[in-house]
Amino acid sequence: MAEGDERWEAGLATYASQFQIPEDEVHEHLRSLIGERMATEAILATGAAWTDDSLSLRDRSLVVLAALAVQGGVEARLRTHVRWALDHGATPEELEALAALLAVYAGYPKASSAIEVFRQVIAEYSAAH
Repeated sequence: MAEGDERWEAGLATYASQFQIPEDEVHEHLRSLIGERMATEAILATGAAWTDDSLSLRDRSLVVLAALAVQGGVEARLRTHVRWALDHGATPEELEALAALLAVYAGYPKASSAIEVFRQVIAEYSAAH
């Protein structure tokens, strides 16, 4: 990817924030996890998805948490996004409310699994901050 490409640079910055690593380590980190092609696609897609100014980072985080929670089976991704939602200003009370709402629309099993992850990450986050 060409240096200076806005989407690429935005994607690197976004993942650096999410993974809490330097921007210059993001591509290699993702590449080691998911391969070159997926890493490149993820960085470019993220560069567009997380930089549009129509939604705040907090709102985007809540949407992503809802999407991951209703999928189920993606707890590792959910954990990362819970911490990031807290970084973006979401509160523990909002995450509890999100899980309660998801229980109605997505089903209790998925929502209850999500709230368990939410609470674990909130406790870890609170202890670190």
